[in-house]
Amino acid sequence: MKDLLIRTAERTGLINADQLRKFLEENKGQGRIDEALLNCPYFTEDAVLKLFAEALGWEYLAEIPANAVPVEFIESVPATYAQHHFLIGIRSQQGNGELTIVLSKPLDANALDNVSKMTGLPVQAAVSTRTAITAVIDVAYEQRSTVIEEVAEELDQQNLDQLVDEVTGSDDLLDVVNRPPVIRLVNDMLFRALQMRASDIHVHPYETKIQIRYRIDGILYDVLSLNRNVLPLIISRIKVMAGMDIAERRLPQDGRCSVRLGQREVDLRISTVPTNFGERAVLRLLDKSTGIFTLNELGMWDDDLEKFDLLLHRSHGVIFVTGPTGSGKSTTLYASLNRLNSSEKNVLTIEDPIEYQLEGISQIQVASKKGMTFATSLRHVLRQDPDVIMVGEVRDIETASMAIQSSLTGHLVFSTLHTNDSAGAVSRLLDLGVEPYLASSSLIAILAQRLVRRICDNCKEPTEPSQRDLKALGLTNGSVSASIKAGGEFFVGAGCEKCFKTGYRGRTGIYELLLINEKIQDMIYRRETAGKIKRFALDAGMQTLRMDGARKVLAGATTVSEVLRVTQADVM
Repeated sequence: MKDLLIRTAERTGLINADQLRKFLEENKGQGRIDEALLNCPYFTEDAVLKLFAEALGWEYLAEIPANAVPVEFIESVPATYAQHHFLIGIRSQQGNGELTIVLSKPLDANALDNVSKMTGLPVQAAVSTRTAITAVIDVAYEQRSTVIEEVAEELDQQNLDQLVDEVTGSDDLLDVVNRPPVIRLVNDMLFRALQMRASDIHVHPYETKIQIRYRIDGILYDVLSLNRNVLPLIISRIKVMAGMDIAERRLPQDGRCSVRLGQREVDLRISTVPTNFGERAVLRLLDKSTGIFTLNELGMWDDDLEKFDLLLHRSHGVIFVTGPTGSGKSTTLYASLNRLNSSEKNVLTIEDPIEYQLEGISQIQVASKKGMTFATSLRHVLRQDPDVIMVGEVRDIETASMAIQSSLTGHLVFSTLHTNDSAGAVSRLLDLGVEPYLASSSLIAILAQRLVRRICDNCKEPTEPSQRDLKALGLTNGSVSASIKAGGEFFVGAGCEKCFKTGYRGRTGIYELLLINEKIQDMIYRRETAGKIKRFALDAGMQTLRMDGARKVLAGATTVSEVLRVTQADVM
């Protein structure tokens, strides 16, 4: 084989023949030639694989189409085996019933034999890079049809004993071969949720059935109904995954775990509560592969983004992000911290729970049962010489006072509040018991936000909104004709396969940025109402949530009904 490779290198010039000869001599008897060459720093993986393909008369594939992977391969070869050996099967171009096994290690003869035995088909070899093979493994195994309904029929009470089998720290959802039915059922529920971009899975027991519901882009959808008899099995399996007590059915429990979908790592946050028809479970899915959004990706208009960006470079003060649960507050805070230069600044966060790991930033998990609350954590954080502090949520007077005192001693503090609009955050702070003079001297900005669903680009089509909707949105005929882009069209999503017939795909934010100037500081000090503060801010040029939503409608990003769903009328 060595001589053949050297002759091929001399003939083709794919790699330097003298360098190859020298390397092979130095590494004589050091294991398989293909593995040695692939680890060699002198040659690229691409060049080595092309050399082997040329020498052995095999095909080299720069790209592998995912639709070329046959069902027989996916059903016969476990995803974990394909991932471990970096191989994938595709249909032979000759159409003679053979499988072409694409390898990243050309001399892995054992893997070829094993795949032939698993599939029961004759095989021939081809080569490609690890990156190309890994990409097609993920796509091909994700595209397999889920078998929830079939698996649910297999379940019976004897499977309960199999639930306490050892569960790996990060189970791979693509690995369904030879798994007990209940494990396959729960894995398929998770797999389908990730396929549909769901953020939560609800297992809701009723008197005669179990309803499986997915929250997609903030809206709950009924996806599947199961026989009520399998409820104990599903709940027990979920509890085992999350490290909960499967014998405790009368008290609420919380847990967490990680699963893998090919190369994607997904964190699960799990909660169970007892109800009158059995235990109910909710699973929150946090896909680590999506990464953290940047401020530019959140949906802020350039004018608001420029103002907010300037706030991030202030040396001290408090910035509150407000909105109900699920309005994207944490995402905005993470994006803000990501914008800061953590190499020049000491940034610490206090969170409950920590949702994403931020590079270069120290994150602290609140543990209320052990006395580690937001307020006590903040007291200790101040001794760590921070420049920027992020407090997950202000829930009480103690945390609010500590956050404000921290800003007055020269720190930039970010936090969240549950209020409907930006001006309402001032009233909320005063209601908690914060002194007006402290609030007025520490606040520098309040950002209220909501999430609206984006129109699916694949099935976007023009529409004509009703006058009633336009009036509710604050768009008169004159302002519409003056504001909308050339062509003057509103849009909706007709519904297609990509958006699961909803007409929407993904979400974007709408924002209301209240900058605290001297006049508003004076109004806070005098305990003016939120309505008066908001009216003054509007006169100074602030855009309300509904106004910002109207701009998004005019830009073709979302629909009138979406903005009306998540915002209130601007009544002051």
